[in-house]
Amino acid sequence: MSETDILIIDGDVGYTAKLCEDLARHGVSAVCCNSLARAMGMLHTGNYRVVLLGDDLPDKGIDALAAIREIPSFPEVILVSRNRDPDVAERCIREGAWDYLLKPPNIQRLFVLVDRIGDYWRKRSSTRPPVALRRGGIVGSSRMLQLALDNVAVAAANESNVMLIGETGTGKELFARAVHENSPRRKKSFVVVDCAALPDTLAESLLFGHERGAFTSADSQTIGLIRQADGGTLFLDEVGELPLPIQRVFLRVLESRTFRPVGATTEVMSDFRLVSATNRDLEAMVESGDFRRDLFYRLHGSHIQLPSLREISEDINEMTCHFIRRHCQRLNLENKGFSPDFLAALLDYDWPGNIREMINTVEQAIAQAGSESILYPRHLPRRLRSRVVRRTLGGEPAPAESKHQDFCHDASPLPSLKSYRAIQTALIEQDYLNRLMDQTGGDIRRACEVSGLSRARLYSLIKQHGIERG
Repeated sequence: MSETDILIIDGDVGYTAKLCEDLARHGVSAVCCNSLARAMGMLHTGNYRVVLLGDDLPDKGIDALAAIREIPSFPEVILVSRNRDPDVAERCIREGAWDYLLKPPNIQRLFVLVDRIGDYWRKRSSTRPPVALRRGGIVGSSRMLQLALDNVAVAAANESNVMLIGETGTGKELFARAVHENSPRRKKSFVVVDCAALPDTLAESLLFGHERGAFTSADSQTIGLIRQADGGTLFLDEVGELPLPIQRVFLRVLESRTFRPVGATTEVMSDFRLVSATNRDLEAMVESGDFRRDLFYRLHGSHIQLPSLREISEDINEMTCHFIRRHCQRLNLENKGFSPDFLAALLDYDWPGNIREMINTVEQAIAQAGSESILYPRHLPRRLRSRVVRRTLGGEPAPAESKHQDFCHDASPLPSLKSYRAIQTALIEQDYLNRLMDQTGGDIRRACEVSGLSRARLYSLIKQHGIERG
């Protein structure tokens, strides 16, 4: 490793000086820094492959681990701490640390780790995909998005199971398709199973298929989704919602790639590649008994973490151009531009619904703009604009859930069912009407068409809830 490869960050000046001397005696040069803020600047401008991060820092060094791992050069971090708590060590590894050592570290052990990191980076550089990845609609060039795409390329090159983890709306199906389209199975079927929509009574039939006469309404043989994926890829979307009885049966399918359709007497085979996705904490579900531990381990082959839109905000400009162009083409419209203020509003918003919410927002803005060729902030939903204003002024709104009065979990007396229903219905109506006015721009005729309400009823509700028509 070159002399600029190792950075030691720790608030203990004596410790860092001694560690630098020990490393130098063995021919390893390192740079010491006793301030986390200064170290972050050095990491952004330097070329450090290894960071030895101590916990003797006034600004919580361990909490900086995630931020260090997001620096463009992606340095590897070794935590060096006096804390023997295994929970702390586990947290560090989960957040991306290469290893966790007790302070003071064994120098020989440290050398081994540094050498392994050097080998890892040399091999990683020599094995990068030689051809462009088929993105299939994934837009952006940020470091975090590129890291996810690198992991897609690695996963596509082998046959191990893939687990995609990310918030709602981060594009899990797009990434699953990218794994499929870049794999040797790309000419075969990509079959999506929406686990959240599987009805308990028909789940086995939908997954495994059934023979004619297997049950009352089985008028003909049906090929199940698993068999449809033979030779291709089976994508289990929201796998955390898979019913427990089906989890048990599916585990056997994963192990043997054989199953028996409902009503059949013989087993059939399906050679599929499995990709799963979830926005839930499956480990917590395992501990609570809501997800099988053995299936959890089976699903985790390659692990790909998808970034939220907040984490890749530098891609919002490119995404905005792409989504506007795509939607205008669908509607046979001239492509629209957008003002700097429009983009600024998108950048200032926190996007709880991620890319899915952004797509819907752009499409609403295009609808509001009508024949106008430029999109301005006034074309955006009022809900988004008001939230941006509050953030700009430093007054973050309370989480959306807090506006619903939760009588069932607070200390206030529980009202009658009739009163509770009336309160919740009013809140739902108010939220719906606000969104309806946003979407239709206050056009009553369009609002009636969308909502199915009569003009008289719509006017009555608008007056009742004090809704602005825009």
